[in-house]
Amino acid sequence: MVCSVWLKLLSREAEEDVETAWRENPFFCLQNSLPELNHAVLLELLKSTAAAAIFAGLLLHLPPPRIVAELERLTEHVRSDPAAQEDVRFFLEVWWELWKGGEDTNAENEDGVEAMFASQFARLSSDRRGPTPRAAKRLKLDAAEETSADILQVLLHALRDMRGLVSSADVCFQALSVCLDALHTSLLMKQEVTVPAAEKLDLLSKWILCGGEEETPDPERIRDAQRDLRASLSPSRFGPSSMKLPEALQIVTDVAQLWKDEGLLTSGDAPVPRRSALRLQHSVRRVLPALDELPEALTEKNALRDLLGSLEFPAAESAPGAQAQVAAAIIAHRLQDYERFAELFAGQRFWAPSETWLLCLERNQAAFLQPQTLVSLSSSVASLLQAGSLDVHQSRKLMKTAADVFSALSLPDQNRVLAAVLTSSTRGFFSRPLPAAVTEAFELEVNMAFNCIIQGGGGASAAASQGNLTTAVSLVARVAFQNPEAALKSCCQAAVFNRGASALMARILQQLPGLRRPGEPGGVSLSDPLCTCLQETIANRSMSAGEKQQLLQFLVLLMTPHEEEEKRSFLSPENVVNTFVLPNLLAKGDGVDAELSLQLLHAALSVEAAASPHWVLACSPFPLLFVLAQLYSQAYRCWEEPPEGAVYLRSMDTKELLVSVLTALGRVVGAEVEAAPSSWSRALFWLYDKTEDLDWTVRFHLKPVWGQHFKNEAPSSLLEVCELPEQEWSGLELPAYGQGTGLLAWMECCSLSDSLRSTMLSCLSLDRRRPDHVSMFSKGLLVALTQTLPWCSVSQWARLLGVLRELIRSARLSVPFSLEYVDYLPLLDLKQFSCELRLSVLLLRVLQLLCGSSCSAWLPSDGWAHLCRLHAYAVRSIVSCVKAKLPLHPPSAATASPGSRAFNPSSEATKLDPDLLSDAEESPQEPEAPVEEEAHSAPSQEVLFVLSQLYCHVQHIQVMMPGGQSEPLFLCSLEILSNYEAIMAAFPDSCSHVESDDTRHFFSTITANLSDRSMKDVLQQKIAQLVSSAA
Repeated sequence: MVCSVWLKLLSREAEEDVETAWRENPFFCLQNSLPELNHAVLLELLKSTAAAAIFAGLLLHLPPPRIVAELERLTEHVRSDPAAQEDVRFFLEVWWELWKGGEDTNAENEDGVEAMFASQFARLSSDRRGPTPRAAKRLKLDAAEETSADILQVLLHALRDMRGLVSSADVCFQALSVCLDALHTSLLMKQEVTVPAAEKLDLLSKWILCGGEEETPDPERIRDAQRDLRASLSPSRFGPSSMKLPEALQIVTDVAQLWKDEGLLTSGDAPVPRRSALRLQHSVRRVLPALDELPEALTEKNALRDLLGSLEFPAAESAPGAQAQVAAAIIAHRLQDYERFAELFAGQRFWAPSETWLLCLERNQAAFLQPQTLVSLSSSVASLLQAGSLDVHQSRKLMKTAADVFSALSLPDQNRVLAAVLTSSTRGFFSRPLPAAVTEAFELEVNMAFNCIIQGGGGASAAASQGNLTTAVSLVARVAFQNPEAALKSCCQAAVFNRGASALMARILQQLPGLRRPGEPGGVSLSDPLCTCLQETIANRSMSAGEKQQLLQFLVLLMTPHEEEEKRSFLSPENVVNTFVLPNLLAKGDGVDAELSLQLLHAALSVEAAASPHWVLACSPFPLLFVLAQLYSQAYRCWEEPPEGAVYLRSMDTKELLVSVLTALGRVVGAEVEAAPSSWSRALFWLYDKTEDLDWTVRFHLKPVWGQHFKNEAPSSLLEVCELPEQEWSGLELPAYGQGTGLLAWMECCSLSDSLRSTMLSCLSLDRRRPDHVSMFSKGLLVALTQTLPWCSVSQWARLLGVLRELIRSARLSVPFSLEYVDYLPLLDLKQFSCELRLSVLLLRVLQLLCGSSCSAWLPSDGWAHLCRLHAYAVRSIVSCVKAKLPLHPPSAATASPGSRAFNPSSEATKLDPDLLSDAEESPQEPEAPVEEEAHSAPSQEVLFVLSQLYCHVQHIQVMMPGGQSEPLFLCSLEILSNYEAIMAAFPDSCSHVESDDTRHFFSTITANLSDRSMKDVLQQKIAQLVSSAA
């Protein structure tokens, strides 16, 4: 109706053409049904229908000059006789609705009444500018655009003119509040003021419930109060154009002074403050600080400041229950800033026991889906549960509601909440004991969640697996929100004791970095809750080998940087080392699991780390090095019973791992020492002194730590057989290394590292031109090798094999090849295999010594088993070298002869491919190779002969070996026979039928000496397959 009346007036002023109006004006029918009207009727209609908001909304769709014109018309009408206080109130309502800016529905209702009004006004304005015969009359609409006044100026001047019409304190408060807010937002405010949610709620509660009502606040009243508050805190859209600040200050001062003189600026004896008084109080509190910031030269401000400062307002406080009701209403109806109020609402612990709080939380879960809101809610729920003010049903319902809200968050937001919850308490809602029924219900939820995860761990496809992982992460996160410690303990329990679950649990935790304990700002990492839970899980429990491997895999995966987390790992290596390695290695007694600790330390050192400082510096690196050195010293003779209280390492694999860890840790610490030597000098000397009582080989493993700070120290007997520079080496007088033990020390040095092996070979003091020296050296080396071999790890033995080969090739080691296993030496060229045959004979002599009566009691059964593995390793390496000397292609059957064979030399062929050899048989004959190339390959007859010797040596050792630990040698014998058979098949002319019969008989005779019936039968069966395929 208001829109139709106003447009009828505008159409009349513009003298709109009827033919145009009925087509383009949607209000045409309604306008034609109205009688002739004027603006007085429009304004009275607005006043009688309390349509100030509608009028202001329509005004906001007009250009500023037109708004000024319409406001001037309004003020003129309000001041005209008979004028009353109600006219002033209507004027103030229009003013304030303009400042509030209308309803926030314009974007959603572009086709609404206000939008149509704006469209019609724009059409009428454009039509009146066109060249029509009535253009002179239509200039009446343009008159509004010629005014030089602005909106604030018009309103303030109008209020000054109407100040005498105000006769009640309520209207007086309203008027002064409106003009102060208009003054502040137009001339004194540069940007929007952000008010804390608690302060805003306090204001809204006072304004809305100022009458003392107890009923639930009306959403419309709340929305209107919010608009009032927003208008007083935001810069006005009507910036002044001609009115200056002194003029505005003077008008406000004059108006306020008059009302004060008339006694209107007092609240009287009202028991409950009026809303207008509360709003004025808010306005004054905003304006006074702004006036204080104005220049002192502005005299107009002083009068207004003194005047406002003299006003007295009644004390008004909003009850907590009232604030809770208002906040709940804002949240329930999703009013402005409801998310901020939801965060405030969730964190108000003194509201929590109320029915309003519980119902609002349960019915409006979607309003609390913000991480910080969930953090506040979690704290409130925990406090409420621990206070014991709820019964079991309410407690469980409240926990479920909070968990449901948490579960609706995205995974990144869940992690933010978990991080905050973990910082507050590792036990979440269960920081203090709760009723048994609540605890049991939660434990049931935990068990069901993890049972579901374990049972659904193996997806049938990649998509199903990813879906299972997503579900599992969600379930664990929900549990962790309520009790992080319980979730982590369950993850640890499943990872260690549920077969195959370690990888799944690690993947789940990698998706939940919120459960990771961050480091201190200074870089010091705190005790990680997962490490603590894992410690408690495995404490005082005897784990099987499989469970230890699952624990190892679990921790290794968690230390591995996760790509989705910016290369961060869930567990830091230093936490793992400080929690599981250092305490375990420092402990004494039989309960120390050194192997698991070393595996963890090796895995931690394998994790990519920052350049410097390395994380290992946070793990007491020098004490850790000393502990490892002690362990190595005790394990050096691992087949001997250790001293009381020492850690017993029976496994050579563990010793190998220990050496690897000690070397890796030494390199890391050495790099840090080299970067700042002065900072570590004291620690270096401490470590050096502490290792004085350990085995002398320990310091060679620690060489990367101190570099050139100290000389190499070895038994003095070593210096008798090795010409070592005095500036780098010094001798030690050790009881175990008396006269004649130089070669023993020399062999031990060769086994320690590649660099030491090179040094020992190059500095060996031996005159090869004197056969007696070489013979004496060879005998001494045989004894030294016998003493060294049983305590070598695989890598150390590999170094020693290289040393033996080098000594044999360089004619420094004399090993005569006997005809012990042949009645006559065939007419074969065995020069190419001299090293391999001599090495095999040397090893046979060593094993004969070890298995003899004087040495057979040295080793336990595990030691003999290790010795078998080492010898099998050596034989396999010899077989590989022998096979490498075979030609790739066999000679053609048409041209080959025992004395002349064509070969394609290859020194890299280490494995025969039957298919390749079969293809080679069918290929055309190749031209005869030059003599130079022939020297690099060997005929197959020679290879078969060498293999037969190796087989006999292995069988001899297998027969001698005590303790029944000869399985590695049995498998090695099978491999030799398989290679023999493959070469016979690939090179048919290498062995005639008669020769193959003799070979089978020979092998069967040797094998018959075995005592193990099953091994003997398998070997005899394999020997029976050695049939020549020669034509």
